[in-house]
Amino acid sequence: MIASLKMFYTSVGRKMVMALTGLFLCLFLLEHLYGNLLLYKLDGGESFNEFSHFMAGNMIIRTIEIGLFAGILIHAIDGLFLTFSNKKARPVGYAVNHQSKNSSWFSRNMGLTGSVIFVFLVIHMKTFFVPHRIGTPENAMSYDVAYAFQTNWYAALYLVAMVILGMHLNHGFQSAFQTMGWNNHKFSKTVKSAGTIYALIMMIGFASFPIIFYFDLFGAATNMGVK
Repeated sequence: MIASLKMFYTSVGRKMVMALTGLFLCLFLLEHLYGNLLLYKLDGGESFNEFSHFMAGNMIIRTIEIGLFAGILIHAIDGLFLTFSNKKARPVGYAVNHQSKNSSWFSRNMGLTGSVIFVFLVIHMKTFFVPHRIGTPENAMSYDVAYAFQTNWYAALYLVAMVILGMHLNHGFQSAFQTMGWNNHKFSKTVKSAGTIYALIMMIGFASFPIIFYFDLFGAATNMGVK
């Protein structure tokens, strides 16, 4: 038992923790995107607000949220530790292929992109999660989403963060499978394709929201009562 716990303090163990928490967060993103897609119903935000209220009031979901926050913190801290350890050991970072000439900039800078995403998450949760989970907001969640995306700096930040997230996911998905030993030669192409498709869906899906609300496409912002 003790020996098993000590394994997680090794480089291999930390990479396994990174892989498992990363895959857990990938599952969360699917659920989060599903909820956000309800904004496309253009029903004045009714469906999205109902979903948000359900998520906020369900004790099972609230319990899972604790695990989610723990997963985000562990993933971020573990990622920084691995980045600093790799930089100290050799001038390349956490990547599927450690040959700089054969890897992309994003694969060599997972620690940097992860840090940018973490900072964005703090701002994002302060904008939406804190007021609607802890505070007592006057506005419905859909109105706040539309209002936030009508704000120049937040819409731009969100869009840039989603592009970085897509690149981070593309490499991280493949790396997680390799770390767990699920990416052998037979399935490597399938895993790579699946990772790229997943990353593109997440990036395009989430990036679409600031675009449609900022430019009021399909009357999205007007429908929420912002314009």
